[in-house]
Amino acid sequence: MTNRTPPTAGPIVVGVDGSTGSPAAVTWGLQAADRYGTSLTLVHALGLPDYYLGAVPPTDELLHKVRVRGETILREMTARLDDPAVDTRLADEPAASALIEASGGARLVVLGTTEHSRFTALFGGSVTTALAGHARCPVVSVRGKTWDLPGARKRPVVVGIDGSAAAETALVAAFTEASARDAELIAVHAWEDVSASRSFGDSAGNYGWSAFTESARRMVAEQVAKFAGAHPEVTVRQVVVQEEPRQELLRWSVKAQLIVVGNRGRGGFRGLLLGSTGQTLVHRAACPVLIARTGGS
Repeated sequence: MTNRTPPTAGPIVVGVDGSTGSPAAVTWGLQAADRYGTSLTLVHALGLPDYYLGAVPPTDELLHKVRVRGETILREMTARLDDPAVDTRLADEPAASALIEASGGARLVVLGTTEHSRFTALFGGSVTTALAGHARCPVVSVRGKTWDLPGARKRPVVVGIDGSAAAETALVAAFTEASARDAELIAVHAWEDVSASRSFGDSAGNYGWSAFTESARRMVAEQVAKFAGAHPEVTVRQVVVQEEPRQELLRWSVKAQLIVVGNRGRGGFRGLLLGSTGQTLVHRAACPVLIARTGGS
């Protein structure tokens, strides 16, 4: 049984759906609650509106079965933890709506992923994407099969930055996670020829890439320096590479214990729920991914 100090922040909220990804999400959420001395809340969304066929309501028998299944899922997940301090919540709404509402008072919302399953589109994609666009706290997608091994705790926290405001939000979250885990923080900035060509026009082919790289290094150093002073205990390594950002962060995910990204990057549109790099990581990363958000953004 876990003994925790009284909560000093909002709870860690974990969405559970009965898939094979739920236990991993619950375990990750419990560890996060322990790290931050806060409480854990498990939420199962019944999605009752989905059972209405136009104006025709579902039968009472069907609604009863759906509710019993939800209660069973929460009971089974709670039993795995052997922790009476865990709260549970059964919501009538669809998963995205229920978890967005729960995010209002949460420190983190955590979702599991299930490969090659009908639940993949639920917690591995659409719900995570909706939360990335509308949650009022950071969102974690628990991916990979080695993050809970003892040796994984020696791996770094990796944050992708690009000079944007969203990257600064990601840096704040990454420093916090690295400090709580006593882990090295690696700040990665990856840029590719095509992006540079768009910036410099037709003359990009004659541009001195060494100068461009040096400029990128200065940007990374300046952005990291804004937040490093608040966490002198965190060792930071800065990496600047000429590479496609998604592929570079995917490579780092194999040797990281956590990848942190902003919910949208430089040049992103406000209406875009999750940038292409975040989308790729949510579906393909080899470790958990934290999508950093600020309230109301």
